[in-house]
Amino acid sequence: MDEPRLIELEIKAAYQEDLLQELNRIVSEQQQQIMRLEATCQLLNERIKSLSTTANQQSEVVDETPPHY
Repeated sequence: MDEPRLIELEIKAAYQEDLLQELNRIVSEQQQQIMRLEATCQLLNERIKSLSTTANQQSEVVDETPPHY
């Protein structure tokens, strides 16, 4: 194998290694962001359920007819 071709292959391998490391870093950051978003969604779902339950309880009280009717 001639020297220029070997150097070219080494350069390509180095660039690919750098690219792979960068992609791994990005994927790791995205996974952390996904986990934070999932936690936020879970909290929001719990909050909506609790507000829905509270609203249903309040609407039952509001919709009651007074005893004198």
